Amino acid sequence: MSLAGDDFAARLAVVGRDVEDALAACLDGAAARRGESGAPERLAAAMRHAVLGGGKRLRPFLVIETARLLGHNDKGPLIAGCALEFLHCYSLVHDDLPAMDDDDMRRGRPTVHKAFDEATAILAGDALLTLAFEVMASSEIDAEAAIRVELITALGRAAGAVGMVGGQMLDLLAESRLERGEPPLAETEVRRLQAMKTGALLAFAVEAGAILGRASTGERASLRDFGEALGAAFQIADDILDIEGTAAALGKATGKDAARGKATLVAALGLERAKLERDALANRAVASLSGFGTAADLLRAAARFTIERRA
Repeated sequence: MSLAGDDFAARLAVVGRDVEDALAACLDGAAARRGESGAPERLAAAMRHAVLGGGKRLRPFLVIETARLLGHNDKGPLIAGCALEFLHCYSLVHDDLPAMDDDDMRRGRPTVHKAFDEATAILAGDALLTLAFEVMASSEIDAEAAIRVELITALGRAAGAVGMVGGQMLDLLAESRLERGEPPLAETEVRRLQAMKTGALLAFAVEAGAILGRASTGERASLRDFGEALGAAFQIADDILDIEGTAAALGKATGKDAARGKATLVAALGLERAKLERDALANRAVASLSGFGTAADLLRAAARFTIERRA
């Protein structure tokens, strides 16, 4: 890979600042654009707490850089990335609730239900979910309505019952197996769960860039393989960090997966085999971009970032 790690980190930081500014503008301007009085102050504050001031912004980065790889450099991918980030942040707010993962800290700050209350957290998540689709429908993303419809359809599929939400349900069912004294999920079942819960949105980020960039059939197939491998590697890396990372670095509690009986590939394979699988998936992601030449170095660096990150 010709792109240095420092170059990738610098580009990720630049994109992250652009995304942060655009997210804030979307939150501030959504009601104003419609000539409405705006969201209740407490709800708006909870939404801002959930979205702003933290996060790697990897999903918007993937939208933007995939589109850029295909020669699409206008504002549309940035706004589409914001829509995806709103949906991702909604999922974090709801995952942190006591009925789900019951986490008190996220990105080094109290989770939304701790900073506000559970009911407000539920409503803030609901509002971010619906805002995601409102933003994705905006003509700022693309002048062609058919492109926006394709993005909305793909996002709904990735986020819903056959994607992220379905994966969360499988995750909760896997935890309850421990309580019932049942054996843990088999490796194939864990892979399915993780592909739905985490992989689907990361794969969509790449797919969205491909849609906006008018990728050819062959390009979309290669990028789809990249996104799926990247998403799988990212989740294994996350599971490993839960064991080897620190709460200070991650901004959230560690060591909770095993205690809760969570279905992870670390539990299914053991730590060392899980690391080998993580690295193999990253290598698969890199290899899938062979047809794009050096223009895809930023995406290749993103694959390495997923397995080398410490936070």
